Formats: sequence, structure tokens, C-alpha cells
Amino acid sequence: MGNTNSKAPFRYDTVGSFLRPEALKDARSKYTAGDISKEELQEVEDQAIITLIEKQKAAGLLAVTDGEFRRRWWHLDFIAGLNGITVYDFQTTAFGITTNAQGTYVSGPLSFSRNHPFLDHFRFTQKHASPTLAKQTIPGPNMIFLDSLILSKQYHENPVYLSLETFKIDLINTYQDIIQAFYDAGCRYLQLDDTSWGGLFDERFRKLIQANGLDADQLLTDFQEVTEKSLENKPDDLVVTFHFCKGNFQSHWLYNGTYETIAQNLFSITAFDGFFLEYDDERSGGFEPLKELKDQRVVLGLITTKNGELEDPLVIEKRIKEASKFVPLDQICLSPQCGFASTQEGNHLTEEDQWKKIKLVETIAKNVWHDA
Repeated sequence: MGNTNSKAPFRYDTVGSFLRPEALKDARSKYTAGDISKEELQEVEDQAIITLIEKQKAAGLLAVTDGEFRRRWWHLDFIAGLNGITVYDFQTTAFGITTNAQGTYVSGPLSFSRNHPFLDHFRFTQKHASPTLAKQTIPGPNMIFLDSLILSKQYHENPVYLSLETFKIDLINTYQDIIQAFYDAGCRYLQLDDTSWGGLFDERFRKLIQANGLDADQLLTDFQEVTEKSLENKPDDLVVTFHFCKGNFQSHWLYNGTYETIAQNLFSITAFDGFFLEYDDERSGGFEPLKELKDQRVVLGLITTKNGELEDPLVIEKRIKEASKFVPLDQICLSPQCGFASTQEGNHLTEEDQWKKIKLVETIAKNVWHDA
């Protein structure tokens, strides 16, 4: 068969975000306080990203990211750059801690701008990654569908669209434009991070959806349709993967439930080349839903990013073997369960812990797969 690790997602891979170095955190604090300019902050970001790319290469990764170093939030910074989106500040206890946060709502017709800053962010990463593959991570379309419209009090107070169908058309067109824009910028490995699917199996969120006049089971069909149509024009040589976790804010989670409810609809989206799925604790449930996979790869997130404790390689290998009862081993890959810093604050582990986790993923993968 040859080396099947030549195409992403790879046997050992990462979700995308990394802990921000102290120099970057310090520069962002100074920028927020008005002590340095945007240009000065960007210089610090640039250098931190270049250093991170070299560390990823040295760690043996076959695809590298910018660590999401230019973002405050894994999703919001991208969504905020779309036409028809407004950002607001609020306080939340959703992750089990009280903290200041930001949200978005649809405030006008949704569309993508060719001046979106993430395009230049990608070009910078690609330039410094070359010849290694540069991976770009962005939030998936249903993050906007669920958070910025369905569950948004601000949106319901001032609705923009006459119907959900009209909104879905704009959302799909926006994401088709997004995918094409990144492709035109040279991207060949794009990942859609979309935790909104967790709201379709978490009982608390299902009740919130119902309180807003919608049915979570019908929304499951809508989520599948929006995603499939967003990927409809995906170029053949563009790898697009899907990442799902149940929330990861400073090592705290958001959604409860397992994959059974969403598996059939999600895994039917054959335009995805692979799925990064959280499987680092008992809340993930069993591997049975993986039987719904077609020929896509599944990247098992068996290595947690929520703490620095290093997993036992034999335990992880045993779990991979368990998963292979439901999906062929050749379709399985390994990664951390999420990024190490979904927000600028980062999770509760050290940079040393982070790189030990990356090394562990590689070591286990090479023990399990001959082509790793």
C-alpha cells in the first residue's frame, strides 16, 4: 500500500493551539493597556510563531500551526472578522468558573471579506513553515448557527433574517467563500473546529434550544446540511478535517454526553478527510459510534491537554486496539484531545508538559503503526 502517512490527518497529529509563551502574554497585556502599539504586538507575535514552528518541526510533526498565537479565543477572533457579526462582552459561569468572556451575534447579512486578517496570518505561517505543511484552524459554521443566532438573546431581540432557511443560505455561501479563499492563499490542510455539535446531545443545551423554539433533533439535520453544503466545492487536493471537543476553557469542559446522538449525521459528511475526536476521559463514552464512519480517518484524542500528567503508553495502545474493533486500524490516528490553549490563558499545564505530550503521541503512534 505504501506510506499512508503521506496525507493528512497524520498518524500523529495535533489539534492546533499551543500555550502562549510569557513574552507574548506580557506583550498582549501591554497592548490591552495601551502601552505598546498594534505593530509592536505583531512583532512579538511574529517571533513567537516562528519559534513555535521550529519547535513543532523539531518535535517531528508533519503539519504545523501558528499555535493560534494571534487569537484571544480559538473561535471568536475569526468569527468577529466576518461581515454581519457583532462582538459583545459578558460574564459567564458556563465552564464552572466565573470569568469575563466575549460572545458574538448576527447583526447583519452574513458574508466573508477577502480582507479577513486570518488570510495574511496563514500566509505568514506557510512562509515560515515551508517546506513543512502548514495547517490552518478555523471555527466551523455551526458555531455561528448555534451561538450567534439560535441561542443569542441579542439576535432574537433584533432578528436579521426572515427565516432560518435564508440564514442557512448565507452561512453556507460564507463558508464556501472562506474555504476557497484559504485554498487560493495556498492552504492545503484546513481544520473546522466545531464544538456546537455538543449542544445537540447535552441535555441542558437541548432544553435551551427548545426554549428558543427549535428542536435539537431537527437541528442535527440542519447542522449536517450546512456543513455538507459548505464543503460542496472543496478542491480535491485540499484536506479538510473536523475537530470536536466538549469545551476546553482553562482545562474546564462545557458539554456532557456521548457521540451516539450525532455519530450517524456527522460521520456521513464524507467531504471530511478525518475527524479529531475527544476521547481522554469517561465522559467521551465508548468507541461504538465509530462504526458509523465511512472511509474517513478518525484521530483519537486519547492524550489529555487538561493537565500535565503523562499517560501510560500501554494504556493508550490498549484503547487504540479497543477502537479498532469498530473502525479499521488503518483509519485510526492519534493526537491530543484538544489544543493546549483554546484561549490566550491556556490550560493548567506547563510548556514542558505540552512538549512531553507531543512526544508521547509520536512515540505511541510509531509503536502502533508501521507507516507512522
